[in-house]
Formats: sequence, structure tokens, C-alpha cells
Amino acid sequence: MLLLRIVGVLTAIVIGAGIFAYLVSGEKRYLRLAARVAKYAFIFVLVVLALMFLERVIVI
Repeated sequence: MLLLRIVGVLTAIVIGAGIFAYLVSGEKRYLRLAARVAKYAFIFVLVVLALMFLERVIVI
């Protein structure tokens, strides 16, 4: 669980930094980077939640 929190905090930092860099510079690549990181973080969260759900179902 500690690893998930660290990944979550780092993801939030990267997304925030990408949005901030876009606002400062106006280059779309920073916004695309933030969107890509958010997409993969969302997929990672769904996989982890599915594994936790399957763990509960298998134990029962």
C-alpha cells in the first residue's frame, strides 16, 4: 500500500508539473504528457482494484 501511495503522489506531481509547464510555456507537448500519465495511472488503478476485488472473491 505504501508503494501505491508513492506512485499516486508522484503521478499527481507529474500531472501538475505538466499542466503548469503548459500554462507557462504554451507548448502542447506538456499537456499531452500530463494526459498520457493520467491515462496510464487510471489504467494502473483499475488493474490494482480489479486484483483486490478478485482477491476478495477468491477468498470467499
